[in-house]
Amino acid sequence: MKIAVIGTGYVGLVTGTCFAESGNDVVCVDNNPKKVDLLNAGGIPIYEPGLEELVKKNHRDGRLTFTTDLAKAVRSARLIFIGVGTPQSDKGDADLSAVWAVTNAIGDAFKDVPAGPPGSRVVVVKSTVPVGTNVGVMERLNAKGCGHIDVASNPEFLKEGAAINDFMKPDRVVVGVRRPEVAEVLRELYAPFLRTERPFIAMSPESSEMTKYAANAMLATKISFINEMANLCDRVGADINDVRKGMGHDQRIGFQFLFPGPGYGGSCFPKDVQAIIAMGRRTGLPLNLMQSVDAVNDEQKKVLFQKITHHFQGDLAGKMIAIWGLAFKPQTDDVREAPALVLIDSLLASGVKVRVHDPEAAGNIKAIYGDRISYSDGPYGTLEGADGLAIVTEWKAYQNPDFDTMKKLMQGRVIFDGRNIFDEKAMANVGFAYYGIGRGKKTYTA
Repeated sequence: MKIAVIGTGYVGLVTGTCFAESGNDVVCVDNNPKKVDLLNAGGIPIYEPGLEELVKKNHRDGRLTFTTDLAKAVRSARLIFIGVGTPQSDKGDADLSAVWAVTNAIGDAFKDVPAGPPGSRVVVVKSTVPVGTNVGVMERLNAKGCGHIDVASNPEFLKEGAAINDFMKPDRVVVGVRRPEVAEVLRELYAPFLRTERPFIAMSPESSEMTKYAANAMLATKISFINEMANLCDRVGADINDVRKGMGHDQRIGFQFLFPGPGYGGSCFPKDVQAIIAMGRRTGLPLNLMQSVDAVNDEQKKVLFQKITHHFQGDLAGKMIAIWGLAFKPQTDDVREAPALVLIDSLLASGVKVRVHDPEAAGNIKAIYGDRISYSDGPYGTLEGADGLAIVTEWKAYQNPDFDTMKKLMQGRVIFDGRNIFDEKAMANVGFAYYGIGRGKKTYTA
């Protein structure tokens, strides 16, 4: 099929590349000429494991091209995917200005194009959008004289750091359609990815839009729940790792997203939770659980700083704290809403010197903080003269360090482990005071 994908962020670029990999003719559109030039030169603007290789391969083979010419791209496409960003607005809603701008541009491109049979031209909203957006796109196209263009919804369920695998081997594909002919077009498109009998689920556009938000809200709820239980474990002397095992083997609960930490971040959960709260507010339905999930997460991002303050008895000025991990999760360079930002801000406000390392995200952090903090090319480089180490992101490179080398480099021997990647008793044995998340009232000391 001939496909146009508008937007080359995490969603759009992965979507276009994976469709090209399955044999389709894909053109990706972006309004940023520098980004398009970078992509045409074989580079990519984001870090996502496996993506660069697939982009280069499909671009070389002629199945994947990049352009700033939206009108030309969409006029030659049967399927037009909208994959632009929908950031959080000042009121908490999703900001749909980019979606509306693209919709209007599509309508302008098709003003003089004759109508075809049902399913011959479909605009597919891939961006995460509130319920009612599909209708809004349809109304705008109708106003442009393009009522013959079908509008579908196809929410993405991609995890940053595993997006290629998630797209190629989806748990399910959800589409929102108003006509069965459109569902069949999309079923044909996704058939190569569903050969292991994963479900293709067709529903109304409103239900598909809601499915995306409900799924992310559920996952965010599990994270905030286990973090709140971890904080309670710290108060009562229980160990959240044991509690998690005791819970997770209950098949009704499971283990997924039951790992305590310094709070969730990224481009999806924070804004999607806020957006679903805003949807409830607009309809006069207070979503009390979602408001609590959001509040718990905001507080959880302060936990590491609180542990650091407790250890040093509030005397932080002039201390040096090393930080391992800046991205909101491993296998990405994304620092949007990352817990590390809250920790760095709090440390700087307390007069702490901060030195950081991350395998991929250091450049994005430097764009925010500049020379207010210092940077290291490797994990050990952060430790020289440090009074303590805070681990915020659980990159594999941090999980089996040389503790003897660490002791030689560090001035203070204390680890604040925001991801519970180390065993607390083992830390005491190798000579480190240790603070985990939810490991009980005791703090293991050397």
